Amino acid sequence: MKIILATHNTHKLNELLAILPRKCTSGAIEYVSLAELKNFQLPEETGSTLEENAALKATAAAKAFGLPALADDTGLEVDILNGAPGVHTARYGGEHADADDNNRKLLGALEGKLLPERAASFRTIACLATPQGNTYLFEGSIHGHIGFGYRGENGFGYDPVFIVDGCKKTMAELSPEQKNKISHRALAFEKVADFLKTFVE
Repeated sequence: MKIILATHNTHKLNELLAILPRKCTSGAIEYVSLAELKNFQLPEETGSTLEENAALKATAAAKAFGLPALADDTGLEVDILNGAPGVHTARYGGEHADADDNNRKLLGALEGKLLPERAASFRTIACLATPQGNTYLFEGSIHGHIGFGYRGENGFGYDPVFIVDGCKKTMAELSPEQKNKISHRALAFEKVADFLKTFVE
């Protein structure tokens, strides 16, 4: 069976290709990236929730190619900011913001706050969609705090400012192998992989 990984983000794609085969190694599934498929643009993330955005992308890819498709949406939710940036995580710094824009805006919003006031969670919703229109949702989350500056050279997005509870390191200070065992995305897609074992049967 072929399953489309519906993302244009190469960092995310590499994480998924490291996470999914760990629990589905039978060779029954071949993962196909959008880079291998031409003339397809994912729909805009117009949903009001992570669940809606993940389903939008997965459903569009599944219908376009007649294959099951996997997509996700991830939100960084900061308690003192009432859950922001949340569903706007990727565009927190503006419509065309990059990771640095987003991180600088976040650090500015938390200026003057002590570490205990900077509690935050990363939450990923993964969606598996079929060409027939069925959707299955899976959630993973990890808790931590927003630091006071950038630390670490690995990862992407908000990883350099997100300190993981229990290890005192930012996501960007973890090796890819470490991150892919504990991250929000890993937890969500390991649930996907468990489901796929029965799905392909």
